[in-house]
Amino acid sequence: MYRERRLFSAVFVFCALWGSALSVTRYSIPEEMERGSVVANLAADLGLELAGLAHREVKLDIFHSKKFLDVNKKTGELYIVEKIDREYLCTTKTTDCFLKLDVIIESPLRIFNIELGITDINDNAPHFRRDRIELDVSESATPGERFSLPNAVDPDVGINTVKTYQLSASQHFTIEIQTGSDGTKYVDLVLTKALDREENAVHNLILTAVDGGVPSQSGTANIVVRVLDTNDNAPRFDRSVYTVNVTENSAIGTLVMKLNATDLDEGPNADITYSFTLYTSEKTQYVFALNPNTGEITVKGTIDYEDMKFYEMHVEVKDKGQHPLLGQCKIVVDVTDTNDNYPEIAVKSYKSTVNENIPVGAVIAIVGISDRDTGDNGKVNLSINQQVPFVLNKSSDFLYELIVSETLDREKVPEYDITLVVTDGGRPSLSDNETITLHLLDVNDNAPLFPQSFNTIPVMENNAPGALLSSLTAFDPDLHENQYLVYFIIEKEIVNTSVSMLFSINPENGNLYALKTFDYEIEKEFIFHIEARDSGVPPLSSNVTVHIIIVDQNDNTPVIVSPWRVHGSVVEEKIPRSTDKGSLVSKVIAIDTDSVQNSRITYQFLQVTDATLFSLDQYNGDIRTMRMFSYRDPRHQRLVVIAKDNGEPALSATVTIKLSTVETAVKAYSDMTEVPLEYDIFSDLNLYLVIGLGSVSFLLLITILVTCVLKCQKPMPSKAAPPSRNSVISERNSTIADSTLVSNDAYWYSLFLAETRKGKLVVRQPVPKAGSRYIVSSLPRSTGLTETSDSAASTLQSQ
Repeated sequence: MYRERRLFSAVFVFCALWGSALSVTRYSIPEEMERGSVVANLAADLGLELAGLAHREVKLDIFHSKKFLDVNKKTGELYIVEKIDREYLCTTKTTDCFLKLDVIIESPLRIFNIELGITDINDNAPHFRRDRIELDVSESATPGERFSLPNAVDPDVGINTVKTYQLSASQHFTIEIQTGSDGTKYVDLVLTKALDREENAVHNLILTAVDGGVPSQSGTANIVVRVLDTNDNAPRFDRSVYTVNVTENSAIGTLVMKLNATDLDEGPNADITYSFTLYTSEKTQYVFALNPNTGEITVKGTIDYEDMKFYEMHVEVKDKGQHPLLGQCKIVVDVTDTNDNYPEIAVKSYKSTVNENIPVGAVIAIVGISDRDTGDNGKVNLSINQQVPFVLNKSSDFLYELIVSETLDREKVPEYDITLVVTDGGRPSLSDNETITLHLLDVNDNAPLFPQSFNTIPVMENNAPGALLSSLTAFDPDLHENQYLVYFIIEKEIVNTSVSMLFSINPENGNLYALKTFDYEIEKEFIFHIEARDSGVPPLSSNVTVHIIIVDQNDNTPVIVSPWRVHGSVVEEKIPRSTDKGSLVSKVIAIDTDSVQNSRITYQFLQVTDATLFSLDQYNGDIRTMRMFSYRDPRHQRLVVIAKDNGEPALSATVTIKLSTVETAVKAYSDMTEVPLEYDIFSDLNLYLVIGLGSVSFLLLITILVTCVLKCQKPMPSKAAPPSRNSVISERNSTIADSTLVSNDAYWYSLFLAETRKGKLVVRQPVPKAGSRYIVSSLPRSTGLTETSDSAASTLQSQ
């Protein structure tokens, strides 16, 4: 029973399959449908239930390498997967094109045969296998000749393929269309009118193929018809007779004219050659040459107007065709007379060298001119075509004088090249020239000249004797002995000393030397003159003012003049222990004989026993107390002060001050009155005498004071305290509240130095009051005036 059922089932399936094979479903669609386009609803057309189709396996078997279609299992629609190109699918030129496919459905198995007809659309334009068609046609071709052209192809079929051809407008060509047994359209090019290459050598035509689609499409090809030449044109000249002028004595090779015959043919039919005919004389052919290829007529012999006034030439031109054609012309050459003789210059008399002071109007040269031509060609003229201080004076028809027209100066222009130009009256004119060189001899007409009339020369003091200060060089534009210069110093006295004892100059090169060492503190400047004189006859000279400025060096060490002490000793001072804060303890004064910059003094403590007890003013040297003394402060204080100038490098001096505090009251010494009286300046000798007298007086005063102190057992309140060797301490008066310490002798010494440097004499005199004050009287110096520096005095006064 089971076997029977299986056999029945197999027969059923076979019958079903056989029945399906006999049934074919056909559809038709145009090519190039878009992707996703629905072809048909298979579920509806094949009688399939749409609800069960989703659970059954559906396969689409297409007999092609590409998958163009697919089935939507939800809707049962057959749709486009990829665009179908009929020309790709069916390569044959047939209208029928089918795509066969099987639809296989499982559970139960069913197979449906489907044929999909692809209809053609006009999606391809006709085209030619070659875009450019070239034809060669002889211009002798007769109308009616036919020329085959390649046909156009169109992959479409039916009415969409090539239907007809069209030709662009032409007077000489048309086309004829023929249809082949397979329906293919063929085209021939037909000549309708005779061709003329000389009229139109190339014909450009456009052949258009048009298909029968709607809308129609077309393709084009360019037809180039080249017309081949035949020798149907003879060469010819544009004129039968040519007239040309040629100048006599024309150089060999000069172009007379160029013949230009033309031949409308081409190739060998247009290649032409030129030649003289038998009518051209041998003499003419001896003077002129004809190039057979270019037609150029050139001069090959001498042309002389006096020998031959004109020439005739007969020329023929021939092409190189199979049957040559000829052309002829005649050339008449007229000879033009020319100015063929150059004018000449002859220098009759000439001075090659003259003095630069030659007077205006002097004759330099006599020049003659001539020309072998006649008429206007023989008329000559002489001129100078340049800016020179000379002119020509015509003395006769053929003689000229060259004379000086302006003052000459050798230093500006040492020589002149004078070019004389002679020109005739021909057309064109001929000319010649002659150059005369004139050398100017120098005369001594220029004095030496210094670059500057006033020279300032700085010289550092302490210079070495014989040192070079400067080179004062003058310039003389003259030559030889007129240029040789000698330098010397114009003699004068400077501070009772001859300038030649201070300075020396090299007479040959102007080098200035110092003969001594200068000291800025003694001499500050010198002014004198240097003269430069040439060796001409008569000699000329000029001078320059020389200003020597002595530049100061820091070569003087500051000298401490207050507090006064013997060189190398220590200054001892006594001050009350009850001295108030800010009281003046001592005053350090230093002087420096250098210039203002190098003599500026500053003061500093080098050593101090107690830095909190004393202060030092760095500019005026005042030493003051910063506080009052206490019982803990030592009785003896040691101060070392350094005075330093402002030079580079700086120089300095030091002083050591020992201060001792005392318990006794000290009378104020500030009522000492010292009044300097100014009188006239006196000489250095008197200064030394006054210094010596002051020193003796000072020692005598000290001796008297020491003697008085020794005689007294103790110091009296109303008396001055016994002075030390280097200073005097004023006793403090009971009525004076503060105590001021004055170094009397040091002050007097510093005042003495400052005032005597200003040329004044200072003498201590007692003031007629109580005997404790003094007055200063000044005495005039006895003789002489000296130049002294005020720098030291200024320093002291500023203190």
